[in-house]
Amino acid sequence: MASESERPLKVRKSDAEWQDILTPEQYKVARGHGTERPFTGPNWDQKATGLYRCVCCEKPLFRSETKFESGTGWPSFYEPVEREAVSEHVDRSFMMTRTEVRCADCDAHLGHVFEDGPRPTGLRYCMNGYALQFDED
Repeated sequence: MASESERPLKVRKSDAEWQDILTPEQYKVARGHGTERPFTGPNWDQKATGLYRCVCCEKPLFRSETKFESGTGWPSFYEPVEREAVSEHVDRSFMMTRTEVRCADCDAHLGHVFEDGPRPTGLRYCMNGYALQFDED
């Protein structure tokens, strides 16, 4: 995954522009680094086949084939569509250290990745439903 210092952002908008194109919930999560309550956001229980894109810039992020039921109440995946689709950042909020996941093209906050996922990667990309747009195949 690309680190913050290695990659230029491909999509840049002002704060006002993001507020104009996103719903308040999407803005709070994707631009404000928020988190929806578990079992309340879109797509946590989505079962259809398709592609999950960034809600801000529509970059392809995850395929439904890599989605799994984690029991957390957020959409969870074991890998992105390609390694360069997301970037990882150290998150030291809430008196803990986690790995934040952002869209590599627009820097939208997507969620966090943990090392307790299923095979083949052992990773759990625990994403916010409001940060994702689902396109059914």
